[in-house]
Amino acid sequence: MKIPKRLEPLLEDGLIDDVNRQLMSGKEAMVFVVRCGEEVRCAKVYKEANKRAFRQSVDYTENRKVKNSRQARAMAKGTRYGREAQEEAWQNAEVDALYRLAAAGVRVPKPYNFHSGVLLMELITDAEGNAAPRLNDMTFTPEVARLHFQSLLRQVVLMLCAGVIHGDLSEFNILVGAEGPVIIDLPQAVDAAGNNHAQAMLQRDVDNLTHYFGRFAPELLETQYGKEIWALYEHGELHPDGLLSGHFTQSVKPVDLNSVIREIDDARAEEAARQLRMQEAG
Repeated sequence: MKIPKRLEPLLEDGLIDDVNRQLMSGKEAMVFVVRCGEEVRCAKVYKEANKRAFRQSVDYTENRKVKNSRQARAMAKGTRYGREAQEEAWQNAEVDALYRLAAAGVRVPKPYNFHSGVLLMELITDAEGNAAPRLNDMTFTPEVARLHFQSLLRQVVLMLCAGVIHGDLSEFNILVGAEGPVIIDLPQAVDAAGNNHAQAMLQRDVDNLTHYFGRFAPELLETQYGKEIWALYEHGELHPDGLLSGHFTQSVKPVDLNSVIREIDDARAEEAARQLRMQEAG
């Protein structure tokens, strides 16, 4: 096939030897099957911002680190350099997340290189060696649906233990490889500890899995794994090998309003004393 222009730098630098075919075109990128020596891998070519269906929401990019203060100022002002820096940060987020999650034992494609806006990574295949299908393209017996659901819940827990939430997890960005489900598409991944929307995103990810697999095993629709997982995480009790029940009981312990008011009053008094000391020092 004709070599796509965005892949030419990888050929020139010897990172890939040939382009076999286009595998898919999604809302944010095109993916090609490429040959690297004796291995077959895939190359994810990110689309330009004005050609993407997926828009970068501040909910996802909140508190993301950038290289330097100049980039941060440019991104805030929306200058051309700022937009380019924002695109780079968006793409780097997926690369960083893949390396971080692969090291934590999460089932994601193994990343090999990121060059000229192209992510070179493992090609996930089925038992016959063909490109693995998406979860959305398959049907399951109740038994298999339960197995895949539990497997993916474990991946969600592993991700959260590594400090990462996918943020857009659904049946459309999970592949079913020879050894089970593999999670893909992570440019919108968020830092669980540094994003104010982390809890809602984790809940939505788990809800998407629950609703999908609930088509095949309806009893899953009665579970509350998202709330359970987040509660364990908040209390520092979430562990990669911990058992989940799918049940969650909201705490009904009454709030001690008097204690809250005392803390507020103490904080105000401390601030007033600090202001007085500053005035006296001046």
